[in-house]
Amino acid sequence: MSATRAEHMNDLPPLSLYVHLPWCVRKCPYCDFNSHALKATLPEREYVDALLRDLDSDLPRVAGRRIETVFFGGGTPSLFSADAILRVLHEARQRIPFAPDVEITLEANPGTVESGRFAEYRAAGVTRLSIGVQSFNPQHLQALGRIHSAGEAVRAAESAHAAGLHNFNLDLMYGLPGQTPEQAIADVQSAINLAPAHVSHYQLTLEPNTLFHAQPPALPDEDTVWQMQQACQQLLADCGYQQYEISAYARPGRRCRHNLNYWRFGDYLGIGAGAHSKLTDAGGSRQRFWKIKHPAAYLRDAGSAAGIGGAGPIASDELGFEFMLNRLRLTESFTEAEFQSATGQPFDRVRAAAAQAVESGLMEARNNEWWATVRGHTYLNDLQRQFLPEAPDVGPADG
Repeated sequence: MSATRAEHMNDLPPLSLYVHLPWCVRKCPYCDFNSHALKATLPEREYVDALLRDLDSDLPRVAGRRIETVFFGGGTPSLFSADAILRVLHEARQRIPFAPDVEITLEANPGTVESGRFAEYRAAGVTRLSIGVQSFNPQHLQALGRIHSAGEAVRAAESAHAAGLHNFNLDLMYGLPGQTPEQAIADVQSAINLAPAHVSHYQLTLEPNTLFHAQPPALPDEDTVWQMQQACQQLLADCGYQQYEISAYARPGRRCRHNLNYWRFGDYLGIGAGAHSKLTDAGGSRQRFWKIKHPAAYLRDAGSAAGIGGAGPIASDELGFEFMLNRLRLTESFTEAEFQSATGQPFDRVRAAAAQAVESGLMEARNNEWWATVRGHTYLNDLQRQFLPEAPDVGPADG
């Protein structure tokens, strides 16, 4: 590699690898991800073959770069055996270098069959788990369509510790059908008692193209949800979990590096059915592309032109908005130099909108550093909307 090309590679954003495994035992009524109920035998070997064809076809786009983080998402990745995960990781390492301290996360469901594999996943190279608990309350688990029990959720966390995978996340939701603030707090306390390194705590929302959107359940009112959020945030803080993103809380040194790369507008390569990628090319342009969504079509076409669901550059006038859409989720500040490095544009492109956000109390600035205020995170959609290309002036909602 020439010295000039090496310097250019050093200037590129960090690169993550996302691997999508699309099958679940059952589709949850709130889920809008590309996931599909498994109605026959899991085509494990065939799907891994397709993933590797997919990766091979993308290699020219990431030549000379290395992977900083890997994330197996779904669906339910823990339906796949440790041998399958090991094969993906081994073959990927043969094709593109991994950082010596690479973070490798696998999403898992708390069912006893999957959690029994945690030691095998660690042996395969997984360094971090994200366990989809959602609630410890049997009534709420049933309302959410979850197939595990509260006891299985507890045993999954205990199994992670026993396997030496102490760096694990527990996913929790609040604002559930019929939920009270006391029940939301009890869920968070139950999670904390299991000593996870990380907690994701996010509000249930009714997303389009989900069963809950078509048949909405009765949810707590806004004031009740606000009570839940405030009380749970305080409990997490009191127990040593620092909030670093809208819905993410971590022990010191345990923030999710993979998700941080997304939120800092880094690059990511996605393989698997429906997986999305954002890459910076040699000329500094930012490109997006994604794979076809349906697993059967993906198994047939992965690695070929027909396996691409769509592609195109991020327009120059959208880069500022795209950066802010992600970066303002974080509690940390960013510098004007970071904005320019991530987008290839001067901060002056968004300075007026950022200044307006400061006047509205949604952002603060000091010495060329900018960050969202607590009010800005409360009205995050309003804040992000200010950076839409040629958007009209939009202030926060009352309250």
